[in-house]
Amino acid sequence: MQKVRHVLGISGGKDSAALAIYMKKYYPELDIQYYTCDTGKELDETYQLIENLEVYLGKKIEQLRAADNSHEDAFDHFLKMYGGFLPSSQSRWCTKKLKLEPFERYVGSDPVVSYVGIRGDENREGYISRKSNIQSIFPFRKNIWSEDVTSKVLNITNIEQVMDLYCSLELEHKSQRFEELLMSPIEPSFTQPQKLNLLLDLNVKDFNRLVFAFLKTTNYPLAQEIYFPLVNNDEVLVRDDIFKLLEESGVGVPAYYKNVDFEVNGRMGQYARSRSGCYFCFFQQKIEWIWLYEQHPERFKMAMEYEKDGYTWNDNERLEEMLLPERMEQIKQDFILKAGKPKEKSMFLVDILEEEEEVGCAACFI
Repeated sequence: MQKVRHVLGISGGKDSAALAIYMKKYYPELDIQYYTCDTGKELDETYQLIENLEVYLGKKIEQLRAADNSHEDAFDHFLKMYGGFLPSSQSRWCTKKLKLEPFERYVGSDPVVSYVGIRGDENREGYISRKSNIQSIFPFRKNIWSEDVTSKVLNITNIEQVMDLYCSLELEHKSQRFEELLMSPIEPSFTQPQKLNLLLDLNVKDFNRLVFAFLKTTNYPLAQEIYFPLVNNDEVLVRDDIFKLLEESGVGVPAYYKNVDFEVNGRMGQYARSRSGCYFCFFQQKIEWIWLYEQHPERFKMAMEYEKDGYTWNDNERLEEMLLPERMEQIKQDFILKAGKPKEKSMFLVDILEEEEEVGCAACFI
């Protein structure tokens, strides 16, 4: 049996950084390996965050690079391979080539538990590898298990096995209601998410112990572990908790999350960046492109240079068209109208920007 590796990917964003701090603080017994997938197209603040984290963790964060034998940045190397075809939400070759493939090479065939920083106030599942030797865990959520695991535990074909496991567990107070829910079949009027949430509402720790016992009968990486400390985790962390962890640890919040004031036609607004990752990420909202132009004009110019031969970062608008005075004015006014009055006590406007964040980009931040 191979030793189980515990890994955590640092994207340069707030959530993965806060998760690294959280795991170091509350689960120091886990020997976690930290890595980051470097595209060569990050903002300087991303690299500063990684340096700050290395000091806090007392560990090196391994930098994984795709096409590491190329004389070009990884993105530019693969852009040539794709004939200048820019990535988009319909063709996300950047995620595959620059993030997922380097990660899976780093893992190899080792049994791996991968910790993912999806918060308790987010409604998305996140990246789940197709490789059977990689298991994802979500410490910030009430349900720390991935959907593929909970589906097996709650599947009607496994009801008897799961009930036997529950009865065999040494729990302080077994619940009849918990047993009734376990025996209840999934049907149109009682869906799997409903069943899962009711079980978690009754007792998160008991559910975690049950799942861990079930995993012992499978080929998942955690089947090899005698003990897993997160079965006793019933915390749920949301956005405010993330910023608090970053600030109180001394690691700090990346500057691109902090609000910057702007004025248009006598009205004041604030903008910020909602994500880490490449400065030209196609998932950015229009106001974030304007933020990039006004805060990092040299990076905006570099992003413009990629738009040629009919390929653009946005489906219906070239970056140079955004720079027309009337268009910039419209984008800012539309954003102010949407955002309403800024929260007086909040340093960050990320919540407004994240409302429309594409769920599909979750794999960019493994």
